[in-house]
Amino acid sequence: MIEKTYKTSNGIIHYWVNKKINNMKAALIFLPGLTADHRLFEKQIEYFEERYNVFVWDAPGHAASWPFELTFCLMDKARWLDEILTREEIGKPVIIGQSMGGYVGQAYAQLFPEKLLGFISIDSAPLQRKYVTAIEIWLLKRMESVYRYYPWKALLKTGTNGVATSEYGRKLMYDIMMVYDGDQERYAKLAGHGFYMLAEAMEADLPYLISCPALLICGEKDHAGSCIRYNKAWHKNTKIRLEWIKGAGHNSNTDRPDIVNALIEKFMYEIK
Repeated sequence: MIEKTYKTSNGIIHYWVNKKINNMKAALIFLPGLTADHRLFEKQIEYFEERYNVFVWDAPGHAASWPFELTFCLMDKARWLDEILTREEIGKPVIIGQSMGGYVGQAYAQLFPEKLLGFISIDSAPLQRKYVTAIEIWLLKRMESVYRYYPWKALLKTGTNGVATSEYGRKLMYDIMMVYDGDQERYAKLAGHGFYMLAEAMEADLPYLISCPALLICGEKDHAGSCIRYNKAWHKNTKIRLEWIKGAGHNSNTDRPDIVNALIEKFMYEIK
């Protein structure tokens, strides 16, 4: 994998791709969740990089993709992603989004439905307005102050133990969060902006239909927000297959990478 950059009007995005892209192969597009970076998918990259085109980024404003002006919306992220994939001549994309990455994937599906070969949600949730309450949207728009005034040591503990159940998953998230150690204001702004643009995307009340083959993955111990409730409703309403990961938390791909990798592998085999 090699690191590259893409310049936008808001800042520079850092991303990683295979050293050589094979235009005939499908591409696995890994999109980390809010405040996480490309390391979240290191077990997936390691497993798949020799067999598929693989892409992963530090999302705008995250880790290496900083400084970045936080005035963009979810659709902007999807458009920038498409511009990067076009520049790299990456076709046949299968978006694999964890948490916020799954929302970006749904925005991409709204804008470019004809381009998506597949979509996998990992501990994410549906973007449609009907799934969330008015109070949930109200709270999403006010999260920056919560992160700004929450004691950093307590936030660090919650942000690691609260999203992963495995020693590896917690250590990885701790290392990722330590990027912001000493600059809680940046962390709060990043998280607050992410939740705010998510609320705005929901309020837009667009269809956000997934017309390509899709798969929902969720940890049985995912206690981040209402992910379990959302995924049950998502599956019930759309009939998209839902796989529960035993013993895994919100970052199920780090808690049980073997199972998640096997599910991705099976999915790719089925859509060929």
